[in-house]
Amino acid sequence: MTSNEIKFVKSLQQKKFRDTSGLFVVEGEKLVAEALASPFQVEQVYRAQEIGEKAMERISGLSSPSPVLAVVHRPEVPALPEKPGKGLYLALDGIRDPGNLGTILRIADWFGLDGIFASPDTAEVFAPKVVQATMGAIFRVRYRPAVDLAALCRQVVGEGGAVYGTFLDGRNIYERPLSCGTERPSIIVIGNEAKGISPEVAAEVSDRLYIPPYPEGDPGSESLNAAVATAITVAEFRRRR
Repeated sequence: MTSNEIKFVKSLQQKKFRDTSGLFVVEGEKLVAEALASPFQVEQVYRAQEIGEKAMERISGLSSPSPVLAVVHRPEVPALPEKPGKGLYLALDGIRDPGNLGTILRIADWFGLDGIFASPDTAEVFAPKVVQATMGAIFRVRYRPAVDLAALCRQVVGEGGAVYGTFLDGRNIYERPLSCGTERPSIIVIGNEAKGISPEVAAEVSDRLYIPPYPEGDPGSESLNAAVATAITVAEFRRRR
């Protein structure tokens, strides 16, 4: 492996180089295997036993380098169309934490959601920490970034679909009728970790939900982590279906 190759692969830890090259990095035997088995185009696979431990340490973004790393092409066209059909979707409104974003993709994968729409200020899905946190879900979940969520939600409600969001002043999710996307699109909005759902998007939510603590009316923590709230909400939708 040449010094120029090492420098290039290492540069993919930075967004500007991922953007200009259209490539991202995947590390770990499981994730690389997922990439190779997916429709994504794999540019190159590097193995420590072939390039040497020192070279792997230099190109890895992990504190403990894995035995294998792959450079993968980002899809040129988003896997999810602009207009959702019937189904259950997530809309991520300013999710900034890479771990949360990656975990939310895993949740969407586990519960078989039909796709994820993300606002422009949501973290980049191909950032190394996000990719690692997805545990391979990034290769299966349909994802569309940089979406005007307010316009999307307005369109869905206007065409008879449903848009849900969780709020502290919402109604108990376990007591509300829920449309699970069997006939028309249903979108669950997940808000920013600190600020929640933005006012512009909140104005388009057709049903405000609340995840009650136990015992109800006696909360311990101020709120739930975004990924945890996603899992609870999606699980309830799937249970109803």
